[in-house]
Amino acid sequence: MGGHDQTLEPFLWRAENIYPDREVVARTHEGTRRTTYAEYGERTRQLANALEGAGVSEGDRVGTFCWNHTRHFETYFGVPNMGAQVHTINPLLPDKHIQYIVEDAEDRVLFVDPSLAEKLAGAYDREAFASVEQFVVMGSDAPDLPIEPLTDYGSFVGDQPPSYEWPSLSSDQPAGMCYTSGTTGKPKGVEYSQDMMWSHTMSILTPQGLGIEDSDVLMPVVPMFHVNAWGLPFAATAAGAKQVFPGPVPEPADIARLIEEEDVTISAGVPTVWLGLLEYLEDHDVDLSTLQSVVIGGAAAPKAVIEQFDDLGVEVVHAWGMTEMSPVGTVANLKYDLRDAPYETQLEKQGKQGLIVPGLEFKVVDDDGTELAWDGEEFGELLVRGPWVTTEYHERPEANETDFEGSWLRTGDIVTVDEDGYIEIVDRADDVIKSGGEWISSQELENAIMAHDDVTEAAVIGVPHERWQERPVAMIVTPEDVDREALTGELQAMLKEEYPKWWLPDGFEFIDEIPKTATGKFSKKDLREQYAGQDLLEEDAPEEAAPAEDD
Repeated sequence: MGGHDQTLEPFLWRAENIYPDREVVARTHEGTRRTTYAEYGERTRQLANALEGAGVSEGDRVGTFCWNHTRHFETYFGVPNMGAQVHTINPLLPDKHIQYIVEDAEDRVLFVDPSLAEKLAGAYDREAFASVEQFVVMGSDAPDLPIEPLTDYGSFVGDQPPSYEWPSLSSDQPAGMCYTSGTTGKPKGVEYSQDMMWSHTMSILTPQGLGIEDSDVLMPVVPMFHVNAWGLPFAATAAGAKQVFPGPVPEPADIARLIEEEDVTISAGVPTVWLGLLEYLEDHDVDLSTLQSVVIGGAAAPKAVIEQFDDLGVEVVHAWGMTEMSPVGTVANLKYDLRDAPYETQLEKQGKQGLIVPGLEFKVVDDDGTELAWDGEEFGELLVRGPWVTTEYHERPEANETDFEGSWLRTGDIVTVDEDGYIEIVDRADDVIKSGGEWISSQELENAIMAHDDVTEAAVIGVPHERWQERPVAMIVTPEDVDREALTGELQAMLKEEYPKWWLPDGFEFIDEIPKTATGKFSKKDLREQYAGQDLLEEDAPEEAAPAEDD
């Protein structure tokens, strides 16, 4: 006999009734906003009433194009609790990716931040956005933009009643949706059911997960459009923890101030966030006494960052996951028998992607599908499965054929596993580039570059960078009589028209030939090996190497 269906609604009920006065705080353009879980619950029901009045019903998708703040958080429970899907859209993607995502998801209502309204308007295409019946700006005024119908959040919610009878939903009811970043082609939609989000939340609440408690003050710096801020807002609500949302594109000074003023105990973000904070601390006196841990994901946690935070009395918790995994899959917690191990041993374990979290299984296989030993030496592709790991993409049968083996997800990550069960990613099966925690499609940049008449061949590879992990460099083959300096300027201008600044290659290297595989494909692995150690960046990567609000 089964119990009541596993849905998100009890998490909100618990926060409202057990922790009604616990705060939810947000940094916004209009100043700091404060609310409580009791007030937040009423706001989610007002939102549900407004959405129902706009024609949204069970199974419909509601898109968000927003930063981290309380109003965005209201959609996290207000939308799925009424039986619809909250679909978070990455505003840092190229316009054509945004168009594809909205069209593919068929969003009926789309919420957008005031600071991102111009970006959305630039991506707006009447045909691609045909499903959207209402655009809502998450501010007090609706700007004059060529998208319609358009209103502001206050007007949309208006004086809707704070009471709403949440429907009784089944565990398999779709609740959320995110898209992969289109690193190897078009973005792929991943749908999350109620029980996927429920079980993911329960796992990361455990001590073997992230161990979030009601005494914590949690600040997700990771954007809420990145796989639901790694599921942290749901987990914090379930725990009854105070939540702090840092708002649009927080600078290190903003992060430091919020930690001090709000007594933050746990925060989470990509490595560049913490590199920036550590640099800020060199010249500013900041009280980090309440901060107990920082969760680092999206890219490998540099050893130096772990050591520097150790010196500050802050634990670095290294985690790994994927959009397809809701997303958390591993956490580099120390096993009980390693807590008295030498510091270097502990540091080595903390620098790996970590131990599989409770509820998931994994295996590592070679090219023939043979499962490999946990010896820290053999490496192969990582496959995972579990209650919150998807088994198919939305409307992508060709990807479903290649990316799944029954219940197993083929992650595309090449890993080794040590004798203690710690997973370490040693390579990627594809050639995507990660800069500042964001994916860049090398294939898409190559295609754009090769569209130029003076380019014979082009391959884009990721070059290691101390701050941004990787930056793209274009390796180009041209006829002998081409003015390469002029061509470089033309390519830069051409790419700037189509892609965000942080996608643009930091170097253009002209070479005689791009190495090929036996099947005639570009061998970027050989390119990386051939040019390893060489200074391919024309200059230090600028601030635009990280995603910025105006991108």
